[in-house]
Amino acid sequence: MWMRRDLRLADNPALSAALAESSEVLPVFVNDPAFGSAGAVRRLLLDSMVVGLREAMGGALMVIDGDPVTEIPAIAERIGARTVYVAKDFGPYGRRRDEQVAAALQSSGRRIRGVGSPYAVDPGGVVKDDGKPYSVFTPFSRRWREHGWAAPLEAPVDPNWITLDDSAVEGGSSGVEPVTESSVLDRWAAFRDGSLDLYKSGRDLPAIEGTSRLSPYLKFGVVHPRQLLADLDPTSPDHATFASELAWREFYADVLLRRPESAWSNLDLRFDRISVDTGRSALARFATWCEGRTGFPIVDAGMRQLAETGWMHNRVRMIVASFLVKDLHLPWQWGARFFMKHLLDGDLASNNHGWQWAAGSGTDAAPYFRIFNPTAQQQRWDPEGEYVARWIPELGTNSYPKPMVDHAAERAEALSRYAATKRS
Repeated sequence: MWMRRDLRLADNPALSAALAESSEVLPVFVNDPAFGSAGAVRRLLLDSMVVGLREAMGGALMVIDGDPVTEIPAIAERIGARTVYVAKDFGPYGRRRDEQVAAALQSSGRRIRGVGSPYAVDPGGVVKDDGKPYSVFTPFSRRWREHGWAAPLEAPVDPNWITLDDSAVEGGSSGVEPVTESSVLDRWAAFRDGSLDLYKSGRDLPAIEGTSRLSPYLKFGVVHPRQLLADLDPTSPDHATFASELAWREFYADVLLRRPESAWSNLDLRFDRISVDTGRSALARFATWCEGRTGFPIVDAGMRQLAETGWMHNRVRMIVASFLVKDLHLPWQWGARFFMKHLLDGDLASNNHGWQWAAGSGTDAAPYFRIFNPTAQQQRWDPEGEYVARWIPELGTNSYPKPMVDHAAERAEALSRYAATKRS
C-alpha cells in the first residue's frame, strides 16, 4: 500500500482493498524529490502527518527517500508483491508519476491499482446528461450532490502489517510533533458541535473561529471529505453551505483534470491579452504586498497571518488576491506561487483556480467588474477592527505606511485593461 494523500486508517478504500486481497500488507510512504517545490511549512506539516500515521500503524509504515518510479517497483519486487494499491491521484504531476510507476511495475509482471481518491466524487465523475463536463460551479454542485458518495469505511481491525528491518523514518520526518488522525477528527467534532451551526454567516468573519481550519488535513488526506459530509444535516442551511465549500474543492479538481495547463495559464484564453505589469517597479510593488506593507490593513493583516501561521482566512484570501491583480495589476501567477510556497493547505487546483477566480480568468462567466474595495471589505467583514488589530500592532501609528495606491484610480485602470477581454 503506497500512501500518498490518504494519510489515515479510517475510510481509506485503497487500504481496505489491499487488506481484503492479501493477509499481509506493507504500507509505504516515499519522500519524493518533487516535494521540494512545496514550502517549508507544508513540508514540516507533511512530516508530522507521516509520523502520526506511522505511530498509528505501530511503526509499520515504511518511510523512504527517493524517486517512487524506482523505489516502489523495487520494494514490490523485494517482498514479492504482485499489486501496489494507491488512492488515485488526479493532479498533473501525480498522473504522470503514476503512469511511470505503472509502466515500471508492468515490466516485471506487477500492477498498480487505484481505489478511491481524496475526493467524495472522483474528478471526471460529475458530468451533464450528455456526458460533457461542467464549466460553471452552480450546476456542477447540484449534480455533485445528486451523484452522491459512499458512506465512510471503518478503520481496519488488527491488520497484519509487513514490517522490514530498514523501515525506519528517514529524511525530515524524525523529531517532529506527530499530527494524528484522532486529533484531526477531534478538531472536526469540536467544529461540528460548535461553529458549524453558524457557518453561513460566521465563515466570512476573519476575527472569529468561524471555519473548520481542516483544509491542510483534507489536502493530505488525514481526514476524507466523505467523513465530514456524513456528519452534515442536509436540511440545515449552514451545513449545506459547508458542503458547498467541499464542492468547490472538487469542482476545481475537476477543472484541473480536464485542463491541466490551467494550473499556470489562463483558463479563459481571452485573458491572455490583458496587460499586466512585470518590470522592476512591479517587482517592488509585489515585495510590498508580500511583506504586508501596502497600507491597506485588511490586505496587510492577511499577508502577515499567512507569513506567521501558514494559513489565511478564505475571505481575506479573496481580498488580497483582488488587490494584487486589480489594484497592483500584477500577474495572478505571482500571487499563486507565493501562496503555494507559504500555505499549509497549498493545493494546486484549489489555490490556482481560486486565484483565477480573483483575476477573472477562470470559470466565472462575467468577472471583469468584480474589484474588491479593500476598505469597504474591511468595514463589512471586520467592522470592529479586531482582525486587523491582531496582525498589525502598529496600526494607527506613524510606523504603519500610508496606502500605496489610490484604489479608485486603480479600479478605473483595471476596468480599462479588462475591457479587452470582452472583445472576442
